[in-house]
Amino acid sequence: MANRDAPAHPLPPWAVGVAGLLSLAVAMGIGRFAFTPMLPLMVQAGQLDVAAGSWIAAANYAGYLAGALTAGRLRWPAPRLAVVALLATAALTAAMAWPGPTAWWAALRFVAGMASAWAFVATSLWCLAALARGPATPWSSALYAGVGIGIALAGLDCLAGAARGWSAESLWLQLAALALALTLPVLWVLWVLRRLQPAAGAAAAPASASSTPASASGHWGLVLSYSVLGFGYILPATFLPVMARTVVADARLFGLAWPVFGTTAAISTLVAARALQRLGRLQVWAVSHLLMGLGVLLPSLWLSGWTVGLSALLVGGTFMVVTLVGVQEIRARAAGNAARMVARMTAAFAVGQIVGPVVSALLLKVAPAHGLDLAMQAAALALAASGLWLWRAAAAPTVATSQETSHAR
Repeated sequence: MANRDAPAHPLPPWAVGVAGLLSLAVAMGIGRFAFTPMLPLMVQAGQLDVAAGSWIAAANYAGYLAGALTAGRLRWPAPRLAVVALLATAALTAAMAWPGPTAWWAALRFVAGMASAWAFVATSLWCLAALARGPATPWSSALYAGVGIGIALAGLDCLAGAARGWSAESLWLQLAALALALTLPVLWVLWVLRRLQPAAGAAAAPASASSTPASASGHWGLVLSYSVLGFGYILPATFLPVMARTVVADARLFGLAWPVFGTTAAISTLVAARALQRLGRLQVWAVSHLLMGLGVLLPSLWLSGWTVGLSALLVGGTFMVVTLVGVQEIRARAAGNAARMVARMTAAFAVGQIVGPVVSALLLKVAPAHGLDLAMQAAALALAASGLWLWRAAAAPTVATSQETSHAR
C-alpha cells in the first residue's frame, strides 16, 4: 500500500517499465542468451566445437543457478544489485572477445550466468515494486518483453555480422557496447528513484531470512512446474540456430531462427497481458506449457526448415509468458517474502535447464544419432504433464483467490 506521506511518484509508469525492460534485455537477452547465436559462428571460425560449446553453455547454466541461490541472501538493495549485475554483464561480454582455452570462456560464462540471475531477480523486485505504488499498469507484464527484445537484438547483430564476414571477437565487443548503451537509461531511472523517493529502494530490497514465510498452498507444485520450464525450453534455446544450420546452408536464413525466437518472446508478453484480463495466471501458464511442448517436440520428429521455424515461434512465444505469470503468481503468494520466493523459483528454473543438457548428453552416449531428439521428446512429455497439472490447479480455491490480483500485479 502506498504511503500517503510519501512524495508523488517521480517518474511515469512507462519510464519505470522501460527501464525494467532494458535491464532484462541486457541481463537476459545479451548476458544470458548471446552465446546461442554466437555458438555457430564460433564453431564455423574453428574456435570451438559443439561439444566444447555445450560445456561452456553448461557453465552459464550453473552460474545462473549460483546467482539464483545467492540473490535472496545478499544484503544489497535490489537497485544496487541490479546495477552491479548489469555493469558486470557488459564487462563479461567484452571479455569473451579475448581468445583462450575452453575453461577461460566457461569461467566467463559462469560469472555471466550469476550476473544474469541477480539482475533478473533484482529487476523483478525493484521494477514491480515501483510500478505497484501507482495505478494498475500493463507495464507490470510488458517489462518482460525486454528479454525477447534483447534476444532479438543480439540475434540480429550476429546475423548482420555473419552476412558481412565479421569475426566473432568483433561481434562480442559490439554486443558488450550494446549492453552498456542499454544500461545507461536504467542507471538514470534508478538514480531518480533513489534521489526523489528513497523509500523505493527500501521497498524493493531483498528480504532477509527473518522475513515472513511464504504460503505453502501449491507452492512446491509451482516450483516444480517452473523447473520443468527450464528443462523444456533449454534444448531449443541452446541448439536451435545449430539445428537450423543443418537444414539451411545460407547463414542469412539459419541466422533468422534466433531473432524470430526473441521477437516472438517480446510480442508474447504483450499478448499475455491482454489474456490475463480474462484468464487466470495458472490457466495461461498451463496453455503455455502445452504449446511449448509441441514446439519442442516438432523438430525431434521431423527436422526441416518449417519445423525449426515453428519451434522458434512456439517456444519463443511461451517461455517469457510463463516467466511473467510465474513471477506474478509467486509474488502474490509470497506474504512479504517476495525476494526469497522469486529467487527460489529462479533456482528451480536453473536446475531444470542444467538437467536438460545432462539428459541429452547421456542419451547421446546411448543413442548417438538420436540422443538430442530423445531429450527433446522427454522435455515435451514433461511440459505436457506439468501443463495438465497446472490446468487442474487453476480450478483449486486456493489458487482462485490469488488470481484476483493478476491484472493489478
